[in-house]
Amino acid sequence: MRIGIVGMPNAGKSSLFNALTRAGAQAANYPFTTIEPNVAVVPVADHRLVRVAETVGASEVVPDTIDFHDIAGLVAGAHQGEGLGNRFLGNIRETDAILHVVRAHGDPGVVHSEGTVDPLRDIETIETELVFADLEQAERRHERVVRQARGGDRAALAEEDWLRQVIDALQAGRPARTVPGPEAAPAALRDLSPLTAKPVLFVANVDEGDDAVPPEIEAHAQAQGARAVAVSSRLEAELSELDDEDAFAMRADLGVAESGLRRVVDGAFVLLELLAFFTAGEGKPAQSWHLRHGLSAWHAAGEIHSDIQRGFVRAEVIGWEALVEAGGYAAARERGTLRLEGRDYAMRDGDVLTVKFTP
Repeated sequence: MRIGIVGMPNAGKSSLFNALTRAGAQAANYPFTTIEPNVAVVPVADHRLVRVAETVGASEVVPDTIDFHDIAGLVAGAHQGEGLGNRFLGNIRETDAILHVVRAHGDPGVVHSEGTVDPLRDIETIETELVFADLEQAERRHERVVRQARGGDRAALAEEDWLRQVIDALQAGRPARTVPGPEAAPAALRDLSPLTAKPVLFVANVDEGDDAVPPEIEAHAQAQGARAVAVSSRLEAELSELDDEDAFAMRADLGVAESGLRRVVDGAFVLLELLAFFTAGEGKPAQSWHLRHGLSAWHAAGEIHSDIQRGFVRAEVIGWEALVEAGGYAAARERGTLRLEGRDYAMRDGDVLTVKFTP
């Protein structure tokens, strides 16, 4: 998963990035501190994987990861190059989802590029720039596809019609996600890669000790079919420098139940409709993987390795709790809770998978 952290300058993006990754990205009280996107690979802790590893005698625990891309602040006119905007918009296009940081704290010591704190205005600024960038991209793509469609190609005709609808939606200020991709041209959406079709998680950067998403941000997220969480970037950056015990104690004193990373990761999983599955064996690594809800054991095999997917024969599957309760694979087989499944088996969150394949 590649998640781009975006927002207005000084919204708290780099501080949140530091808290999430402990990578020490530069953070300063002036715009455009971040020029090249900082990228950090963050392990996703999962207590279920640890239990599975202990049960089967795995050699090590290897969690799945999320790539967080800290992208520099966008300003009005970014699609025309303001503030190096074109470069930053290109960075966003390479990600799978957008984590939109919105300033919602009242610290007067942090400069705001617009002079005042107004979360909805800032959100509108970013969303407008993404719409304009998509409109330019869609119009250029439409010009090329029109020429292909004149030859009567069925896919080109379908894509041309879809692009026309996308352009109409963007001109009306609606995101590209409101126009479903054409069935007759399944590659059209991938080829255009519109920014406004990406899933969005709004992160309200609130005051220290505040744990609630401001109502106006929550309402906007719901209207957009997005999600929202509240995080104090400054607090999380401070906590990230402490050991786990001290950080837990400070959160308890402030009444903050869980880390910002946990809220962001959980929000991202729901946003991307992901489930977790595990592979583990005695003397082998216990590893977590992620897959979109509704995909099959065959697709899961492809996440592990393309050769395993190509040679797929069958899969042994068991829920993680059933495996832990049985005390291992052998006891699970005796109980009948370790099942043989075919390639079309729909994976479930927490499944432990062993794929039998021909090399």
